[in-house]
Amino acid sequence: MHISWLEDFLVLAAVGNFSRAAEDRHMTQPAFGRRVRALEEWLGAELFDRSTQPVKLTEAGLWFQGVAPELLAEVARLPGAARAVAEASSQSLRFAATHALSLTFMPAWLRSYGAHTMAGTLQLESDMLHRCEALLAQSKVQFVLCHAHAQAPSQLHAQGYPSVCVGSDVLRPVCAMGPGSAALYGLERSGAAAPLLAYSAESGLGNILHKTLDSALGRLPTHTVFTAHLASVLRTMALEGRGIAWLPQSLVGDDLTAGRLAAAAATPQWNIELEIRVYRSHTQMGRAAEALWEAVVCEAAGTGRATP
Repeated sequence: MHISWLEDFLVLAAVGNFSRAAEDRHMTQPAFGRRVRALEEWLGAELFDRSTQPVKLTEAGLWFQGVAPELLAEVARLPGAARAVAEASSQSLRFAATHALSLTFMPAWLRSYGAHTMAGTLQLESDMLHRCEALLAQSKVQFVLCHAHAQAPSQLHAQGYPSVCVGSDVLRPVCAMGPGSAALYGLERSGAAAPLLAYSAESGLGNILHKTLDSALGRLPTHTVFTAHLASVLRTMALEGRGIAWLPQSLVGDDLTAGRLAAAAATPQWNIELEIRVYRSHTQMGRAAEALWEAVVCEAAGTGRATP
């Protein structure tokens, strides 16, 4: 018995006409008729009274009309059930992380959970936030690591994915060092408009910056000279002296210490305090992933970090 025979049966039961049903199933009427007859032979009972127009269901057909959708639903459920069984015993860990954190925070953070991350395979997808969110929604990863801010909640937060705060960061305005060991540009300087290196609309950090500082920035003389998705690209442009960029402390801390970059504002009002959060799948994960999540939650509880 082929699953497609069940679909053939349901279409014919709905329209009552072999010609129309064959057209709906994108085949010739003789081929469609042979498939219906093959289903009847497999069941050992006629399902349709062909002496009437439109054709009508026999008693066996009426019974099978209730059974066929259940069979199709059960078949559709099987791949997911099989994946769930395989996942339950899986030792694999599948992460998605935003580019900036995959370069800076994540390696050391994973090392701190070495007992949980070294036993099996570890897969990391480094991408923009909205793509990381899509990977989690599609169950292609178990965890997402990203920056977060209360004024700019992510889609994962809005959709109720469980999360734990595992660290903190600061988004700060920086630029290249100028003559005399001073910042090349300044947000609060009078005179020419300050050149800005901006995030694109798709950027998670750009969304946070937009939701927190746009109104204040609108009162300053500035102009955008460059736009990009990634903090790492904006860092390169800032190092080349192209303008001011809001970059995570985790990404530019060494640059600030070495004097390659400088703060572009004298007051801390232009800094944005960030959380680093790990989000997990809504559904039951594999043994290794659940053990890691339990360890992360316990660690967060011990340090007093919020776990909404």
